This record gives sequence, C-alpha cells and structure tokens, in this order.
Amino acid sequence: MAVAAIVVAAGAGTRLGAARPKAFVELRSEPLYAHAARALVESGAVDCLVVAVPEGLVEEAAGVLRGVSVVGPFPLTVVVGGPSRQASVASSLAVLGAEVDVVLVHDAARALAPASLIRAVVAAVRAGHDAVVPGLPVADTVKQVGDADDAGIRPVRGTLDRASLRAIQTPQGFGRDLLARAHL
Repeated sequence: MAVAAIVVAAGAGTRLGAARPKAFVELRSEPLYAHAARALVESGAVDCLVVAVPEGLVEEAAGVLRGVSVVGPFPLTVVVGGPSRQASVASSLAVLGAEVDVVLVHDAARALAPASLIRAVVAAVRAGHDAVVPGLPVADTVKQVGDADDAGIRPVRGTLDRASLRAIQTPQGFGRDLLARAHL
C-alpha cells in the first residue's frame, strides 16, 4: 500500500496581498509549493505527490516541480484545483492510483513542515486512526465576544481556556476511504 500527499496550492491567497497566488510567492528563489513538495518527498514517508494549482498555472508548476532536484523522478501529478480547498482535494483524489491507502493533505503555505511531523502523521494513520490533524497549543489569549451593538462594538463575554485549544496545522492524514467518502 502507498501514501499519497496532496499539496493544496490553488487558493488566491488574497490576505497576503501579493500579485500572485500565495503558493506561488517565492521563498529563497522557489515558490512555496516547491518547498512544501520537497519537505514531503524528503520525509521518506510519501510515495507519490499531487499538487493542485489554479487553472492556467499547471504547466508552470509542473516545470518548477520537475526542476526541484529532490522531486526528480518521483511520481508527481499537477492538477487544476478548484474554487475551494474541498474542490482541490477532490480533483487530486481523482488521479490517485488504487494502491494508495493513506492520503496526506498539506497546505502549500505551510512550506517548512518538518519531516518528523510528516512521518508522525503517516504513522498515526497507519496505527489505525482514520483522521489525524496536528495542532499546536495556542499561546495567545483568546476572547469570546457577543454581537455588535449599534456602534459596532462587540462586548467581551469571556476568556477561553487556552489549555483546551489548538491551532490546526498540516499535513493532515486520512485513510483514503474516509477522505474519498467525505468528497462524494
């Protein structure tokens, strides 16, 4: 059985305010999605890679990824993503071979995920967990607020207990059957 990694890189990334989609912004002379792909491949835990990019950027991304030395002859497919993360994952799932039983979904913007995290997520799915989502403890104070009044002011209702909160990360790991059913 095999592990596939899907790199979701089709979003516009408008909050970043860049002239290109966020995943195509360069870090050390390479787009973020190339760094994310390299991290997945170098982890040694992934057998094939699918990268979902905006329409019109498939050839560019495929060329860049073929040039990434670590990707080299590694099984790679670049697909047109959709208008949402869910649509991009669905179009990526559609090209996976029957041998894939574990799927990682990884945001291109999280380009520097450590190999140890990638391996730990795969190991947890292989250990029998259908879905694995890494998370970091929340360090910030988080307030719960009420509805805005006529002046647009939202009253503070309380402070959430940080001990029970996590900031969710990627890659997120899934048994393929579960992820496929979620995208029907």
